[in-house]
Amino acid sequence: MLFASTHPALRRNVYAHSGRALERFLSEAHSETSKTSTQYQQDESAFHLKLDMPGIAREQLAISIEGAVVRISSREGAERQYRAAYELPQDIDAGLSEAKLENGVLTLKLTKKVPVSNATEITVQ
Repeated sequence: MLFASTHPALRRNVYAHSGRALERFLSEAHSETSKTSTQYQQDESAFHLKLDMPGIAREQLAISIEGAVVRISSREGAERQYRAAYELPQDIDAGLSEAKLENGVLTLKLTKKVPVSNATEITVQ
C-alpha cells in the first residue's frame, strides 16, 4: 500500500523516488543471468564471503585477487555463467587466502594484508 500526499509538489517527489527504486530493481534483475546470495563478514585478520553457486564445479571457477579487488568468474564451457567483482576496504594477501566450494556454496577467507610502513628515517645535518 502506498500513501501519497495530496500536495502536488510532495506527490511528485514520492512517485519519482518509487520510480527510481523500480528502475534500479529492474536493471539489477536484467543485468545478472543468475542471482546469487552473498554473505559478508569481517574480523581483525580476514574478510569472509559466502556465495551460493549452484551448478558450478570447482574446476569451472576462476578467482583472482588484485589489491583490494576480488574477481570471481566461471570459466569458458561452464553450464552456468557467473562474473562478479568485489572491492573490499583493505588490500588482500592472496598467499594466505583460502577458497572452498562445498555443496554449491563458495566460501572465501580473504586474509587482510598487514600494512607495511615505507617510512625512512634520515639524519639531520
